[in-house]
Amino acid sequence: MTIRQGDIAGIEALIQPSVLEFADGLKVRRLLPSSNRLMIGPFILFDHFGPAVFDAGRGFDMRPHPHIGVATLTYLIDGEIVHRDNLGDVRTIRPGEVNWMTAGSGIVHSERTPPEVRASGGNLFGAQAWMALPSRYEEIAPSLAHYGAAEIPRICADGVEFTLIAGASDGLVSPVRTFSDMVYAEIVLTSGARYQVKPEHVERAIYVAAGEVGIVGQDGTFHEADLIALAPGTEIVLQAPAFHAARLMLIGGEPLSEPRHIYWNFVSSSAERIVQAKMDWREGRFPGVPGEREFIPLPDDT
Repeated sequence: MTIRQGDIAGIEALIQPSVLEFADGLKVRRLLPSSNRLMIGPFILFDHFGPAVFDAGRGFDMRPHPHIGVATLTYLIDGEIVHRDNLGDVRTIRPGEVNWMTAGSGIVHSERTPPEVRASGGNLFGAQAWMALPSRYEEIAPSLAHYGAAEIPRICADGVEFTLIAGASDGLVSPVRTFSDMVYAEIVLTSGARYQVKPEHVERAIYVAAGEVGIVGQDGTFHEADLIALAPGTEIVLQAPAFHAARLMLIGGEPLSEPRHIYWNFVSSSAERIVQAKMDWREGRFPGVPGEREFIPLPDDT
């Protein structure tokens, strides 16, 4: 039996993704923003991409595009992506690493499959999240921070691998510098293993990235691509089914005190600021990414 929204006390919303298809066969599931939930804590966008297999000569290409008002976090389970931005940063993102980009007043970047991986073919599986910045940080200078997999705290016990990507939870604190209270974690459950979701943050949600998961004491299961938004203070115990593993993502944190506007890659507490960003991108006032000539036009201009 599949669990539906409203079947279990403590579940505020069950969100299914919209699905975007890229030219090279990469499927992206977008969970946030959704029609019934704009944000969870500071998270205003959550995309799950792959798993995808690229043949030799093919790969992922996200041409240069701008952001304002957010920090973006890219986390890979499989594959590699090269990040380039207008600050001159060039970073190859690999599984288990954290690529944290603070857009602030404005940044332009591209994301592509590395040339050597493109030549031989490869895989890609991961997630990208955007965290809206508190109003006092919305116009902070842009920057990039990259953290190796060995820097990211992890607990392995009783069939549970808990990796704290950013924020604080379960007695761990990630080294990733954040701008508000939040949690972002990867949880891998072996068959039959259990994990208790702690009520440490006001808003929390569990995303099923692979497999399925149930709630101890309740019938039914949540399936791949379900995002389960929990009511504040709710304590539940998740369990992978017998003979099957599950890969989950925990996201959440303190909600921001002001509402946010979102248009394309622009996020702000001010609608006028987004209008200005649209004009700046249309008229070429954002800086370019060194070595890149392509760019993604404003959606209104396509």
